Amino acid sequence: MYSVHLKAKVLSLFIFVIFIGIWYVSTMTTSTNSVSPVNLTQEQIEYQKLMGKDVGVQKTNGFPSPIQMAQAIGKHLSNPFYDNGPNDKGIAIQLGYSLFRVGIGFLLASLIAIPLGFVIGMSPLLYKAFDPFIQILKPISPLAWMPIALYTIKDSSLSGIFVIFICSIWPMLINTAFGVSSVKRDWLNVAMTLEVSPLRKAFQVILPAAAPTILTGMRISMGIAWLVIVAAEMLVGGTGIGYFLWNEWNNLSLTSVLFAVLVIGVVGMLLDMVFAQLQKWVTYVE
Repeated sequence: MYSVHLKAKVLSLFIFVIFIGIWYVSTMTTSTNSVSPVNLTQEQIEYQKLMGKDVGVQKTNGFPSPIQMAQAIGKHLSNPFYDNGPNDKGIAIQLGYSLFRVGIGFLLASLIAIPLGFVIGMSPLLYKAFDPFIQILKPISPLAWMPIALYTIKDSSLSGIFVIFICSIWPMLINTAFGVSSVKRDWLNVAMTLEVSPLRKAFQVILPAAAPTILTGMRISMGIAWLVIVAAEMLVGGTGIGYFLWNEWNNLSLTSVLFAVLVIGVVGMLLDMVFAQLQKWVTYVE
């Protein structure tokens, strides 16, 4: 097993090196129709320009090179907490706003979806009664709720939290209801034979059995929430990693845009790793 993990890491490193190499080669500067200004007089330089030749100017394909990207990363990480006004904040501050919105919306969704899913999963009647509403509301894009949220709430930050709430609630609700309804009947029969109280049965029998499925729903919801907050912040503006990305694009700073994309990916990976670890802790292996 250890050998497989080691080989996987070596292969990942090899793929990364290949990717950087291809990136570097594809963004190398090329001297197209250019003339070196060395040993040329000012008159000769002007003549070469009149002939349509770029004297000492190198053309690129416009895409940042790995070196430029590394410089941009160093620049943003060297002072991530600076605050020079509404449109000029450090990456850590922008990331903090996004994580705060995601955390609040996700927490509110958890407080509603998990208990409600628990009740629905324990009652076949409620399961069938709620299913049509869930199937109608679940496919609606979270961003479709943004205009309604802005109109009713009239606050861009709270509207962003509401969008996170509405996109996070469905995976948790569905997975919780499914996990609870899928608990082995033998375990429930044993609890009934022992005359276990309903509350004790819920917390000591059903919840541990359904916990891996519930955590799967929470993991999916967090992934969707982090995906949606970027798009929501690009729409409403103000603060957040999505606004940072859009603002850098408006500033024509492609290196900063790529840096923001990298940050979004890394943070999303770390959030997923947290829930994956929680899922392992609550999974019972027979």
